Amino acid sequence: MKGIILAGGLGSRLRPLTKVTNKHLLPIYDKPMIYYPIETLCKAGITDIMLVTGGSSAGDFLRLLGNGRAFGLKDISYTYQEGEGGIADALRLCENFADGERIVVILGDNILEDDITPYVREYERQASGARILLKEVDDPERFGCPQLDGDRIVRIEEKPLVPQSRYAVTGIYMYDLRVFDFCRALKPSARGELEITDINNAYIREGDLYYDILEGWWTDAGQFESLFRANQLVAASRGPVNV
Repeated sequence: MKGIILAGGLGSRLRPLTKVTNKHLLPIYDKPMIYYPIETLCKAGITDIMLVTGGSSAGDFLRLLGNGRAFGLKDISYTYQEGEGGIADALRLCENFADGERIVVILGDNILEDDITPYVREYERQASGARILLKEVDDPERFGCPQLDGDRIVRIEEKPLVPQSRYAVTGIYMYDLRVFDFCRALKPSARGELEITDINNAYIREGDLYYDILEGWWTDAGQFESLFRANQLVAASRGPVNV
């Protein structure tokens, strides 16, 4: 299984912090933000990783991460997303890298407490399809929000005005090879982007999307409030600092 980290976009909600850098290079406590998704994948035994970035700071990722040796990797693959076409647009750039294998996709601004290894192992036992991770949140209207019927997801709505549950679809997705067929069939949303929610809904229509619920804390870091929260959560997880 291969890993894909999506770290493109302009980070406009974090300006002026992102005026001269990519948001995924901003610090979360004592590390650059991009370190956290790499470490999440590595802990799950996923060491064949591609990073998708874009904008004017793409070269900074190479200078920071190099070939990935600091994470115990033999190498990291890179690709470049032009413009802001959305998460699914970035994902479709990785079809050749996936080379027919299943993939674990993580958004570069997602920080979580859980080790995702149990969820990845569960997906490996899954015959086909997709698997996503949910987390109960106070503001589901900021995210893709699932409508649940028992233990089944009926539909996912992107940034709903009236959420159908208290859960958010986190930025961690596991897909089989069909994901790239779904990407090719997508039409841009009202925001002019190819939405990952549309891919997940395509798997729902096929009756082949499953989910787990994260136990530990989780946050994105794409706006000032959640960036601050991410720093607080990581700092608290490290315990008291000796001064």
